[in-house]
Amino acid sequence: MPTSVPCPTCGRPVEWSPASPFRPFCSERCKLIDLGDWLDESHRISDLVDATCEDVPPADESPATH
Repeated sequence: MPTSVPCPTCGRPVEWSPASPFRPFCSERCKLIDLGDWLDESHRISDLVDATCEDVPPADESPATH
């Protein structure tokens, strides 16, 4: 029994098999809509600069030596 996943764009079920050439999308249309969202930056991966960590010194500072 093939696995079914929801299309990331419209939510319709997509069979995860070679019979579905646009997987994980249900169609070329949904695939292109998603690509357009990435190109106009509606989707983006968050910038690591926004994250702060107290354990890591800034790049211009070297750790103190004892």
